[in-house]
Amino acid sequence: MLTMNKVVFVSGHFNVLHPGHLRLLRFAKEFGGKLIVAVESDKIAGQAAYVSEELRLEGVQSNSWVDEAFLLTESVTDAIARIRPDIVVKGKEFELKYNPEQTVLETYGGQLIFSSGETIFSSLDLIRKEFLQSENNYISIPDDYLRRHSLGITGLVALLHKFSKLKVCVIGDLIIDEYITCQPLGMSQEDPTIVVTPIDSRLFIGGAGIVAAHAAGLGAEVSFITVTGDDEARKFAETGLDASGVKTSLLVDKSRPTTLKQRYRSHGKTLLRVSHLHQVAISVKLQDEFFKVVDEKLNDCDLLVFSDFNYGCLPQPMVDKIITTAKAKNIMISADSQSSSQVGDVGRFKGMDLLTPTEHEARISTRNQQDGLVVLAEELREKAGAAYVLLKMGVEGLLIHAGHKDSWLTDRINALNSAPKDVSGAGDSLLIAGSMALASGGTIWEAALLGSIAAAVQVGRVGNIPIKTAEILKVLN
Repeated sequence: MLTMNKVVFVSGHFNVLHPGHLRLLRFAKEFGGKLIVAVESDKIAGQAAYVSEELRLEGVQSNSWVDEAFLLTESVTDAIARIRPDIVVKGKEFELKYNPEQTVLETYGGQLIFSSGETIFSSLDLIRKEFLQSENNYISIPDDYLRRHSLGITGLVALLHKFSKLKVCVIGDLIIDEYITCQPLGMSQEDPTIVVTPIDSRLFIGGAGIVAAHAAGLGAEVSFITVTGDDEARKFAETGLDASGVKTSLLVDKSRPTTLKQRYRSHGKTLLRVSHLHQVAISVKLQDEFFKVVDEKLNDCDLLVFSDFNYGCLPQPMVDKIITTAKAKNIMISADSQSSSQVGDVGRFKGMDLLTPTEHEARISTRNQQDGLVVLAEELREKAGAAYVLLKMGVEGLLIHAGHKDSWLTDRINALNSAPKDVSGAGDSLLIAGSMALASGGTIWEAALLGSIAAAVQVGRVGNIPIKTAEILKVLN
């Protein structure tokens, strides 16, 4: 996470933003938290400008490294004296020439640095498009599933629009996901280890936080309650969730950090994951405080969602108390308890209207490693007293189980996105979209399909980005 707060200044004509400029801007950005670029106006640039100043400025402003860009209508030394940047960066070709900027910088202790950047950074804007572009063209709606359950697109669209009437409360573990893009340098000569250098970092809100943000993106009025550390990650989450329209109650536990998961990636693949977390249950005092906040939110709530990652935010006594309170108020409840790299038990959430475990999580909860999927889903449903189970099976899609011993009602939806980019976050999307469909009066078959579509949209991009109603509608249409 970037903590530097220096201001860096670059100036130039920038007729065409070519790879050399990209390297220079990337190099300059590495030195500080804010990169300011002065684009010489037509008057200042003179004959050196063969593209209009408006287009040149627009080109620089579109660069992802640039925080602020403006037209330079004064001398560069006057601009530096006014802005007082910590660092001024110029190309390596200027190092042995006269540089008037040096005189101004010396008056207040600024620094002049020469570099033309490094070749490995020239394509970074292309790399960043991986996070911005969503591949939804590879999502297909299963016509046979629609026919089996007499579902129509018009009905699904109408159900989706009902999401905006819901009041949703999400509780669980907040996670901040950091995606660190790396450039491979080669193989170490000391041992058989791949050596990379980080060239970009992007932060996303994850865990229960993204579940809440998805709900808000789908139109609901959302409250989110969690426990965080007293750190920069908490501030990032608070700002991001507020921007997503989520009302937050972030209770502080100074004995733990806000959970941070780092993914080191190269060429679209994850090389390594590093988790910074604290897995001990929150204190009894904090549990009481947590419950009081939840209890108040449940006075005006249609749907309660447990998004559990087993990091200590949801101790069992508090969970039981919350479930009892929600049921007394006739609130629909759903839950997911992830156990990918940690141990958990989704079956501890009793009496849920919807559970959305993976096959692995269901087998951990039931201690059943041998029976088939339908038997497994029914065993979990009975153990937890759940109404419905959506069993997530990764590339094999989704098993829908809504039955009892005498009459199992089971169906399957294949994975809908044939070209996934990043599968992390698919379960969160399925959980919230499916839950909101049920809470809006939809059937389990409609809930499973809308949840699957939401998951397909999510895996079509890298990183957790809140799903919007328009994205689901685009797929349906």
